[in-house]
Amino acid sequence: MNHSFWLAAVAILFTGANASAQPTFGNPSPTAGSSTSQKANAAADVAAYRPVEYANKDKRGPALVVIPGEVKSNNAGFIQKFGPNNIADYAELELSQANFPVLERSNLGPILNEISLAYNLGDANKARETMQMGKLKTTKWIVKFDILKAEQIAEQKKGFDGRAVGGLLNILGGGRGGAAAGTVAGSVQTSEATGVWLIGMRYKIMDASTTEQVAQGYSEEKMEVGAASTSVMGVSESAQGGVGLDTMVQRLVQKAVWEIDSKYK
Repeated sequence: MNHSFWLAAVAILFTGANASAQPTFGNPSPTAGSSTSQKANAAADVAAYRPVEYANKDKRGPALVVIPGEVKSNNAGFIQKFGPNNIADYAELELSQANFPVLERSNLGPILNEISLAYNLGDANKARETMQMGKLKTTKWIVKFDILKAEQIAEQKKGFDGRAVGGLLNILGGGRGGAAAGTVAGSVQTSEATGVWLIGMRYKIMDASTTEQVAQGYSEEKMEVGAASTSVMGVSESAQGGVGLDTMVQRLVQKAVWEIDSKYK
């Protein structure tokens, strides 16, 4: 009887542990576990999202609304990929994790356009009128995040083509050895290219009642994208990657929120 009881208790314990465990997912890729998979996953791990440990997250911040900022970059690719709402979504997430009460834009509906217009124009009367509506009465800050810079500032390429060296060895080497060396050298092809972007973000905090600026800050981050390939005797290897634009924008938002949390709570 006691033995059965303990077996049942252990079964319940393990069942509860499994039920509360974080979900895990398999990898259906045909290359899972291979050397290429390991290298690609190692690179992806570096770029993966990492929560920031905000210094004052135990202290509740002022209630706020994030309004869409501006993307002032002249880079067409960046503008096509990112709009102000993408950046504001990241900002709402990070500010919430830093323990700021955030009234999400999705709950504001059409009034969000009125709020954005009032604070972008610095119209205090319109701002006060808007802030008297519903949940907005408790709002202390209006916050916006602007991309001021997104440009590729550097690019470097290098490579090696072994055909010329292989031809020279065939001529000078003589015999089978020289021909073999020439064939191997002639098959060598390598290339490497690296591009570096510079992306800058400004945040601005405004008083919800007066539209006056409470604080602002700016930071930049470099984004490096690279590709490399090698081929010898028909055996090739290539790799490309780097931190993407989404990750860079999110990291800049995290830096901005860290500063807001540290300095202005």
